[in-house]
Amino acid sequence: MVGPDLAARCRALDVEYQVASGAVSALRGVEASFERGRLSVITGPSGSGKSSLLRAFAGLQRPRAGQVEIDGCDITRLRAGQRRWLRRRRLGVVLQDPADNLVAYLRADEQVELAARLRGTDGAEAPEMLDAVGLAGRHHCFPADLSGGEQQRVAFAAGAVGQPTLLLADEPTAELDAAAGATLVAIMRGLVSRGTTLVVASHDAAVVSAADHVVQLRDGRVVS
Repeated sequence: MVGPDLAARCRALDVEYQVASGAVSALRGVEASFERGRLSVITGPSGSGKSSLLRAFAGLQRPRAGQVEIDGCDITRLRAGQRRWLRRRRLGVVLQDPADNLVAYLRADEQVELAARLRGTDGAEAPEMLDAVGLAGRHHCFPADLSGGEQQRVAFAAGAVGQPTLLLADEPTAELDAAAGATLVAIMRGLVSRGTTLVVASHDAAVVSAADHVVQLRDGRVVS
């Protein structure tokens, strides 16, 4: 079981993908723990397994072997519907591709309101969240009317609304300029100060320097 100070952990985690030439190993025996109320950053070169590790914690990728525990629950034992409920209700998930995070026919404020309702809150803080990520005046825009960086900030606002148990974000500053990236880092630190646990995959030096805890991957293994 996950201890009282741990929001999540994985043990002996192996993830592989099937491609035309056969199986490709993405993670190999990964052991990692993430404490509550901290900003943890997973870093490493492209192809090191950062996205695969986040997807495993989000319940979007079934491991070949090993365990993934969220708040004391071994999600590798859950059925698909149970994992979906856990993801909607207790996790915030921000995928690397901005378009993968958003519903095409919902405005920015509706995206955040929907996430809030799925998490069990009324969505009243949606405007405040969008303003905080620098999208004042863009609340009523559809994804097609937003830049990639704006889409990613909407996705982050939706992931953070309602104070989820765990917020997972894959390269959240990749589409942002330096100023917008610095704003998002400040927001992450603010969320942590209010008790949210963040696990972020990033190669952005500004994100890494703001972390309380860093996990470095290389070739699918933890190296530090």
